[in-house]
Amino acid sequence: MKIVIYGANETASLIAEKLYENNDIVVIDNSSTENEALQKLDIEYVQGSGSNISVLESVGIKDTDIFIACSDNDEANIVACLTVINMTKLKTVCFVSKKDNVESLSMVRGSKYQRELMIDYVLWPEELLTQEIFRILTVPNAVDVENFANGKARLLEYRIDESTKFLNKKVKDCSFPDETLIVGITREEKLFLPSGDTELLLNDKVIFMGSSYSLDILANQFFQEVEDVKHVTIIGGGSVGLMLAQNLEKVNMKIKIIERNYDRCVELTENLKKALVINGDGADFALLEEERVGESDVVISVTNKDEKNLLCSLLSKQLGVPKVITRVSKNANAKLFERVGIDVAISQNAAAIDEIENRLIKTDVEILAKVERGQGEVLEISVGVDFKTDMIMNLKLPCKAIIAIIQRRNRVIIPRGTTQVMPFDNLIVFTTHENADSILNYFKKSN
Repeated sequence: MKIVIYGANETASLIAEKLYENNDIVVIDNSSTENEALQKLDIEYVQGSGSNISVLESVGIKDTDIFIACSDNDEANIVACLTVINMTKLKTVCFVSKKDNVESLSMVRGSKYQRELMIDYVLWPEELLTQEIFRILTVPNAVDVENFANGKARLLEYRIDESTKFLNKKVKDCSFPDETLIVGITREEKLFLPSGDTELLLNDKVIFMGSSYSLDILANQFFQEVEDVKHVTIIGGGSVGLMLAQNLEKVNMKIKIIERNYDRCVELTENLKKALVINGDGADFALLEEERVGESDVVISVTNKDEKNLLCSLLSKQLGVPKVITRVSKNANAKLFERVGIDVAISQNAAAIDEIENRLIKTDVEILAKVERGQGEVLEISVGVDFKTDMIMNLKLPCKAIIAIIQRRNRVIIPRGTTQVMPFDNLIVFTTHENADSILNYFKKSN
């Protein structure tokens, strides 16, 4: 597959790095030199504008499968996509960072003014980041949350600390609620699928899947040291800070927003009903003390600078905040932030790039979620009519994978080894990224 990317920023580098091994990648940018990350990849780099017809013709746009505009300029991305659409019928992806542009493009697509050819996918990474932070906030202590089967099943990820009741116990010796499975453990930044004899160690991040009801019981029985989140401080009042505050107001959380720019504070006050807006620097320790930020259940730092987010987060930790969530722009910083004590570090580009891969690259694969920065994948697999009914324990899977959920008609089943897999079942399977293709091929051959 041939993919042309307009823009040579951090987002473009991440997309190219993820896709270049199995695809032909061309990057267009106005700069005469490509950035250091792109130089390490086997890709073609062309200087020019993504909306220049001559430049697009020179890279063979008519033979291209996907065009991705992800420069730092919304308007340039939109014009580039519309130019490409007028030249060819390939799929287009447009990254935007302003709410007005998202709303305008959505209005055109759904209104009487909609034209026959429009941008296929408009991605707003800030919105995806907001949704992910909000999901994590709804479950105290969880570092990742995903919902499946219309909310009837979930994935929760927790970090093991000194107070965890099953610290240093083997999986088989833990009395977890029925309909609860441990599907993965991340230890020293490496994800693996455990067995019953796997011992749960300090600082492990443990991934559970099961029915929503059973995981609620799990949270109450084993992760009770923090009650429901009630007080949240948000550092940074940009688009993410505002959207997050608006969502949290709907669930009646008490919110403070610290924003350095006075004019933006006025805008925040006009758009929020209950939140306390504070004009100040979130990296000012005296201000954090004065505003009693240490009494917050959670602090979320979402400024547009990684260094600022790290400093604000570390100061919040020093004040005793039990949970700190931090936005990172550079994907490589996420691991670093967690190493120095930040509870959750989320890349704003990761979810958007997963969307591209799932919707446009792996179109025959339904990837419901990715965890631990892509090390683990949750797959949805439809069992064909020719599949021979058998118990899970008898399936000769080619590699490690856990069938965590079976959707059978209107039922959601959390299976055991003796549970049968039948034709027409929908399976939700957890496995590692490197084993995903083997698992998919197994069920395809079995159909």
